[in-house]
Amino acid sequence: MQPSRREFVKWVTASGIAFSLSRLGSAQEAGFAARETLPGRQNWNPAANGAGRIDGVAKVTGAKLYASDFRAADLPGWPATTSHAILLRAPDATHVYTGMDLGRLSGALKPSVVVTAADLDRIGTRVPAFYTGDLFCPLGKTPLYMGQPVALLIFEQFDAFDQARLALRDGTFVKFGEETGAVAGPNYGAFRFTRVAGPTPEAPDVYSPVKSGWVSPGRFQDTERPIWARLPIPTGGAYVEAATHGEKIRAELAASNPAVLVLDREFETQSVDPMFLEPEGGLGWYNAGAKNLELVLGVQSPYESAEGLAYMLGNARGPFKPAHIKTLFAYMGGGFGGRDHSPFPLYVALAAIFLPGRPVRLAHDRYQQFQGGIKRHAFKIRTRIGVDRETGKISGFAADHVLDGGGLANFSVNVASVGALAAIGIYDIPKVDITTVALHSRGVTAGSMRGYGTLQTMTALETLIDEAAAALPLDPIEFRRRNALKTGGKTLTGNTYSVSVRTPEILDKLVNHPIWQQRTQEKARGQQGGIVVGTGVACVTKPYGSGADCSQGTVEIDPQGRIAIHGDHVEMGTGLGTALANRVATYLGGVADEVTVHEVDTYGALALVTSGNSYTMNQATQDAAAKNPRWVPAISSATFASNGAHVGTQAAAEAARVIFRFGLWPAALELWGIAPTHPTAKQWEAARWKDGQLVMPGLTPLALPALAAKAHARNFVTGAMAHAFSRWGWSRATFPVAGRTWTADIDALAVRRGGGKYARLDRTSVKFPPTDNNRFGSIYTAMCATLVRVEIVRATGALRIAKAYSVFECGKALVPEVVLGQAQGGFAMGVGYALLETLPPYEGGPGNGQWNLGQYLVARGSDLPLHDLEIEVLPPVTPDEPPKGIAEVVMIPVVPALLNAIHDATGRRFQSLPVTQAMLRGVLK
Repeated sequence: MQPSRREFVKWVTASGIAFSLSRLGSAQEAGFAARETLPGRQNWNPAANGAGRIDGVAKVTGAKLYASDFRAADLPGWPATTSHAILLRAPDATHVYTGMDLGRLSGALKPSVVVTAADLDRIGTRVPAFYTGDLFCPLGKTPLYMGQPVALLIFEQFDAFDQARLALRDGTFVKFGEETGAVAGPNYGAFRFTRVAGPTPEAPDVYSPVKSGWVSPGRFQDTERPIWARLPIPTGGAYVEAATHGEKIRAELAASNPAVLVLDREFETQSVDPMFLEPEGGLGWYNAGAKNLELVLGVQSPYESAEGLAYMLGNARGPFKPAHIKTLFAYMGGGFGGRDHSPFPLYVALAAIFLPGRPVRLAHDRYQQFQGGIKRHAFKIRTRIGVDRETGKISGFAADHVLDGGGLANFSVNVASVGALAAIGIYDIPKVDITTVALHSRGVTAGSMRGYGTLQTMTALETLIDEAAAALPLDPIEFRRRNALKTGGKTLTGNTYSVSVRTPEILDKLVNHPIWQQRTQEKARGQQGGIVVGTGVACVTKPYGSGADCSQGTVEIDPQGRIAIHGDHVEMGTGLGTALANRVATYLGGVADEVTVHEVDTYGALALVTSGNSYTMNQATQDAAAKNPRWVPAISSATFASNGAHVGTQAAAEAARVIFRFGLWPAALELWGIAPTHPTAKQWEAARWKDGQLVMPGLTPLALPALAAKAHARNFVTGAMAHAFSRWGWSRATFPVAGRTWTADIDALAVRRGGGKYARLDRTSVKFPPTDNNRFGSIYTAMCATLVRVEIVRATGALRIAKAYSVFECGKALVPEVVLGQAQGGFAMGVGYALLETLPPYEGGPGNGQWNLGQYLVARGSDLPLHDLEIEVLPPVTPDEPPKGIAEVVMIPVVPALLNAIHDATGRRFQSLPVTQAMLRGVLK
């Protein structure tokens, strides 16, 4: 089946720029489209045995898939020669920037173009609101943060670029004047989350975020930190109520009560780099005559990137303002959140705009990625926990979180709130008070990264839980069991989960596992040699979804039964294409012959419009807008690790159901000779696929090609295009399809009959998730637990993970092999975070441009129990349980389990990360 090509759909922005978006592969040159089109069952049939990936062959054979792979000569219609650009960044953020000394880049090394803040002012660019701050540090100002760009240097010849890149690495080309200290900036956001449960589990809460809303402090100290105490001011009544309850909880924890065990601890986590294998890269070409800007990018948020580019250039003057921006999106060699709302695409576009007529490549090497790439937030955490000594039940909990957000806001406020809301993990705690604040600093910008704040707060929690169990004393797993939140129980916000809560099963798995059963014998064995042995456990839960997740998808079947799928979510190593293929195969009986991802330009038939902010709009605004049958709260959203299977496949799955119900099923009835009025005609949900054939009891099995041929011949539905929106629950709408009403978890639908064109079907009713849902917090969650046994050499402090076991639940696993791979990768990342990886936050850190893998240690095979890591995935609760997002939760318990194992081995509890070999050697002397 030849990959289908569609015309680009163009949106005209308020700035007068039309922009289109596509997966890379829209070009017509023979063989080029296949680079970004997954070959489906042509090379592999993942549904046949539940294993494998349809993109596997392309990846392991080095096919040109990624944005950094491409040069201008690879792109039909582009000039053949590629120029190259470098971002020059400030290695200091405490002195005034006075300019550049590029004298050493003379002769052949002299850049053809130098772009600075003054040039952006000259042409009239704007900074998208999300990236508020200077794209380049202006002369005479102190950089906002270490690593802030000061200039973009463009070279027409590769040799000049390559030599200049090496010369610029020493950091002495950027000049500074007087010392000013770091730029002071307001904090990015601060919240207080307080809950006081009712007298019984069934009783309403006395106070909670669900009941009373989210609150933030109204006053700040000179240091820009919040004043959390109640203040006698006439405004801020909502905050005063939360503070009153919160301070009472803290007073109870501070009281001297012999019946209550109280632990008061501090914990600190470090800044780390996502360390994806492919540093950020992109390619741009500006045809000034045609005013056409074309870009090749690899991002997690294609739609946002395109909108940001159009905004940045929307008021540009004269020849610098394109009339059309065409963005081509390629695969990513890893993301982990670090490419979600990254400003990097803005600089790729600027490079092209300032060298018109010549394609320009901007691609970080590893030094540059460390200096400018988004980092994980460092947390400072203080936690107090109270436990009733007689019952072993947690009675109260309070915590204070301070996040270092670095130089730009990015997602700091979101990470702060998500980390706080996850701070009580799997537990049911009746009284909770948590404050959180994300601060501006001169460090490299921190933003989205795998775990998204929950890794930091649940690491602190699970080590504290182990310490409390030891102090009571209670078995650590038994202590967790007594306090675990049960199905129907209330979370920190006062809501309940809408999905399965399987903590008891997971704890049973832990307690019966040989690693746990044999911990005493193994510890004794270690004492006879030169090692110490310890066993650790941790159990966590991770919400998934963002509260404004979108999914667009198209599914088509041709007369020969060949299936094509097009989805708008991004493949970043999570196996999204295979997940799409397998989920659609559930309804259409075969693995697709063509799958495209990160494709956001092919849904024009839906004619969607949107307005407002889907996170903050009120119910009245949503209700009024929903009267327009084309309106949706948001059109397209970023892809992140835990929303791929859950969100990214939703629209395609619903489109496939439409094709089956209104295309293949009526075709089957005709082939069976069953009249539409016969009772069997209504039993379409009872039909099953087996070995590519549609099976019904007592009827002849029908092969997919025969059904497809009949559907085309009779002009039944053979293609469907859908949009879905989730705000902790899917939008649900009803449509007129083939003379019937069809209700599904989507909000827009277009269908194709036979070989015709798509026609939009206006919904007759729609129910979008209530806007209040974002106040409640996530109602989706997945759970994971880890056991580890470590052996530490007394003389050297060298640690070896002898055995490990992770068990988790993910609903229905669309691609079991991918789920297993996510768990293995998550384990490795957890090891690196716990034992190896760290970045100094300021001077001496990555913002100085001197960091690479020589200083930054990541987990290697020798650090992992490659042959002694057991992964167990619980089967779904029911055969039709929806998939859950698990790519983040599989990392989180690894870190506290290792810390708890280290304590079991050494008797020392470490309160900061990473725990290095030198630190272990120090406590074992």
